[in-house]
Amino acid sequence: MEAWDFVVSKGDLRRAEVVEAPPSELGEGQARLAIERFALTSNNITYALFGEAMRYWDFFPAAEGWGRIPVWGFARVEASDHPELAIGQRFYGYWPMSTHLTVTPRKTRTGFADIAPHRHGLPPVYNQYQAVGAADPSEDHQALLRPLFITGFLIEDFLDENALFGARSVVLTSASSKTAISLAFQLKQRGKAKVVGLTSARNRAFVEGLGFYDQVVVYEDLATAPIEEPVVLVDFAGDAALLRAAHERFGEVLAYSCLVGGTHWEGERGAGVMPGPKPAFFFAPDRIRKRATDWGAGGLDERHDAAWAPFVADAPRWLRIVEGAGPEAVAEAYAAAVDGTSSADEGRVLSPLP
Repeated sequence: MEAWDFVVSKGDLRRAEVVEAPPSELGEGQARLAIERFALTSNNITYALFGEAMRYWDFFPAAEGWGRIPVWGFARVEASDHPELAIGQRFYGYWPMSTHLTVTPRKTRTGFADIAPHRHGLPPVYNQYQAVGAADPSEDHQALLRPLFITGFLIEDFLDENALFGARSVVLTSASSKTAISLAFQLKQRGKAKVVGLTSARNRAFVEGLGFYDQVVVYEDLATAPIEEPVVLVDFAGDAALLRAAHERFGEVLAYSCLVGGTHWEGERGAGVMPGPKPAFFFAPDRIRKRATDWGAGGLDERHDAAWAPFVADAPRWLRIVEGAGPEAVAEAYAAAVDGTSSADEGRVLSPLP
């Protein structure tokens, strides 16, 4: 197949198929992009997990009961009926797990926004595509880390704006996940609280080797490990049993409980009534809108890019790129992400076509 979509069952994320998807004729003002490379991480499984609640399925519609999981990466213009998008131009942004995407572009300062009718009302940050030059090796780390880093950046900014809610330690579940690593890096840079990572025994050595955590605790030791209080909890795991255990451990010394992701996607949902504060969900697009208003035009980008530069420069030390090409490689990488069998120190970057 020269053109295909990778689709997953909304009711069973382990069920996935590659389906033929011949490109349609372009409408007036549209363009078709061929997707070159994209990253696949546990964050993309979180998109699927919250596909209905957060409308992630709505970006790239599929047949009834099926969804196309969003990914971040690079694509080039293959055909264009838009006066400002030339064949061969390349863009970074939010794509489906497919070979192609047809867009309805509106020119922006840095690239274009997709204003296709079905994307109206969706968070604007995901509709933006940034113009880039010729491909270079740094793009793999950008695809893998940049969309996760900005979430960590925004969480750290939110906690700092609130003086860490008076906490002396910030505890991160799923500490080996790339978004948690991004947050840990920035908390460590700020240096206002101890950074504590909760992780599995399998990933303990990796998390300790990062150098971003002041203390690493395996899940089995959560109840007894000495952790300086008060505490802010940032939950990337999305596992109700783990969340409940953390609330029971810290109780009234838990200053704030922040819900972010679902790396433990098959875990129990809904922790019920627990000691301590009610967990609050963190939605990055809301924070982006706030800071774009607070900091003015370009202010958010300037601060983000200053924080991003040292993080991505250090990334090759702890993250190795694992490449794959073609639908079989995409299916294999997806299965590994769903099963949680990927090594914490690897990042999957995939090309749809061999």
